[in-house]
Amino acid sequence: MTTTIIGFPRLGEFRELKFTTEKYFRHEISEADLLAAAKDLRAKHWNIVKEKGITEIPSNDFSHYDNVLDAAFLVNVIPQSVQKLDLTDLERYFALARGYQGEKGDVRALPMKKWFNTNYHYIVPKFEKDTQVKLAGHKIFDEFVEAKEFGILTRPVVVGPFTLLQLSDFEEGVASKDFVDSLVAAYQEVFAKLAELGAKKIQLDEPSLVKDLSTDEKALFLDLYKKLLADKKGLQVLLQTYFGDVRDIYQELTELPVDALGLDFVEGKKTLELVKSGFPADKTLYAGIVNGKNIWRNNYEKSLAVLEQVPAENLVLSTSCSLLHVPFTTANEEFEEAILEHFAFAVEKLDELRDLEAIRQGEDDLLAANKALFAKKRVGQNEELAQRLAGLTEKDYTRLPAFAEREEIQRQALKLPLLPTTTIGSFPQTKEVRAKRLAFRKGELSQEDYDKFLAEQIDDWIKWQEEVGFDVLVHGEFERNDMVEYFGQNLSGYLFSKNGWVQSYGMRGVKPPIIWGDVTRLSPITVKWSSYAQSRTDKPVKGMLTGPVTILNWSFPREDISIKDSTLQIALAIKDEVLDLEAAGVKIIQIDEAALREKLPLRRSDWYEDYLDWAIPAFRLVHSTVAPDTQIHTHMCYSEFTDIIPAIDNMDADVISFEASRSNLVILDELKAKNFQTEVGPGVYDIHSPRVPAEGEIDHTIEAILAKVPSNKVWINPDCGLKTRGIKETKESLVRLVQAAKAARKEL
Repeated sequence: MTTTIIGFPRLGEFRELKFTTEKYFRHEISEADLLAAAKDLRAKHWNIVKEKGITEIPSNDFSHYDNVLDAAFLVNVIPQSVQKLDLTDLERYFALARGYQGEKGDVRALPMKKWFNTNYHYIVPKFEKDTQVKLAGHKIFDEFVEAKEFGILTRPVVVGPFTLLQLSDFEEGVASKDFVDSLVAAYQEVFAKLAELGAKKIQLDEPSLVKDLSTDEKALFLDLYKKLLADKKGLQVLLQTYFGDVRDIYQELTELPVDALGLDFVEGKKTLELVKSGFPADKTLYAGIVNGKNIWRNNYEKSLAVLEQVPAENLVLSTSCSLLHVPFTTANEEFEEAILEHFAFAVEKLDELRDLEAIRQGEDDLLAANKALFAKKRVGQNEELAQRLAGLTEKDYTRLPAFAEREEIQRQALKLPLLPTTTIGSFPQTKEVRAKRLAFRKGELSQEDYDKFLAEQIDDWIKWQEEVGFDVLVHGEFERNDMVEYFGQNLSGYLFSKNGWVQSYGMRGVKPPIIWGDVTRLSPITVKWSSYAQSRTDKPVKGMLTGPVTILNWSFPREDISIKDSTLQIALAIKDEVLDLEAAGVKIIQIDEAALREKLPLRRSDWYEDYLDWAIPAFRLVHSTVAPDTQIHTHMCYSEFTDIIPAIDNMDADVISFEASRSNLVILDELKAKNFQTEVGPGVYDIHSPRVPAEGEIDHTIEAILAKVPSNKVWINPDCGLKTRGIKETKESLVRLVQAAKAARKEL
């Protein structure tokens, strides 16, 4: 028996890669400097994994931006618009991820979507008619050789050809089947080159196999793999899955000539049942038994009980998915030991794998210590909260009057023009803003001086929004560090790590708070600055809140109660905040549910009973008792929403803004087809790229929106909040947004 992991965090223990890459983007260091820093970081990570006793170590799990983009780059799936630019390979790579605007051309970034049921985002490759799939990249080989030079024989990892096709877009006129043979040839070249360099194994990640598979999708997968595995070039092939079970194709997988199968025993509901039905003796089972997505200690007794039922003769213990989704290490945290002992971040999960292996070899002391940990009573129950939840009835989830009547009441009350303009909430958080917040937190700045600074920021941006001509303003959220952490700091039951950063997209990290116990609101959270901002203008200012489902999904949830129960606790806390905002005179309140889809089960059959049947009502609970003339907005970020449009409409918000620009407004067709009732604000430009929309670009986007959505239902806004953008690009982009909206309004 051996141990391994599917992947390791990339950003570094202290987000070294983020800061170095941002210096490169600002032209403060050279490409060579960036590549050298990345090489040093990889060496550090490989050595950590090796020193922890992990016996199989992956390589190529590192990425400068995204692993799916890496795979596309490897096999030359690069749009012609970028191929033709006179750029270096790395510049082309980042152009696909972030867009490019400069003397050598102007291209928009590729779309970005959620990576299955996580808060990680991947870049969506695009296959075009003239795409020539072939081996073009060298990163996978370079990193294998690097590790070998450090004395580590790694197992190279790459997104498999089936998942690459499943996650990609296709130009009209081409389809997945058109690229099977060329992909097989390219991947076999990868096999051959790795074998030549001395590799023994390769890991092909195929998480798309855990989703519902149609007959055509199964046929595509089997066609790919029967051809690919006809000549493995002397390599052993590990077919790795995660985020669920492979019930639709398990039998076929066991019959393929792969050498090993990686299966998820944490999120895979039926994985144990499938394996108990039979596992081939000539294959190795990589058992994902340590949770790669949550930060709680592994319960060894429960894990061992699962492993004891596994009939595989050859077993490798692994994580359920890449450790990309958890923070780096608890060693840099300041929690008291009674709290810290319950947590395992990425480095500590390496210890857990080693412990489980040792216990199976007879080291009973490790098991006894783990049992003692789980025998401790960690938290008690808030009885008042329990009674409040128990007393909820259907009335608490129903807003009256119905939407159509509220819509007319709000039009009369707010008197907004056609195509009202607004932003999603945050404005750029400059170095000065972050420095002042840090100084205040350290006690170096008084409450009075900090409040004065925040008021000045709000005043400046309120005035600017009025001058530009926005219809609904925002206060900018300068007091907030993060859209979830800020709320968690004002709720009971939450803990906050010091260095618990997790990669979200590109070099962007988030620091999810930890739900430790029952959640209640301690005091009003947003009323102070929202009401202040409203007092500075006659135009409506949106109150900005994070919704209960997103707060839950962007936190590390408890494992001792259900996520449904946790979400309802948070919903009651946010409901209290909504009513306080309304009482303070804030008549438009945005309750963001950016992560609504994040924990949506990957299989349709589980969507409602396991998630939507309680997640949607939790949102309704938050706003069900506001007055008819209070307008409730929500916002949703990078995700695929077209298949849950009826559920989103059932949230019963008054206005919903969507990410839409990178996805070419495809959601609008589904809104029209499903007779979507809620007013909508499809994002008219991409805020995750630094490029400023070209002259006429937003005008054309608005024209496309109005071709599919009635004008009296449309709001004009960017894709998302502007916290991470620079002031200059933000103001230039927003001026063009307002100008385009006014031009369209005049035309109408």
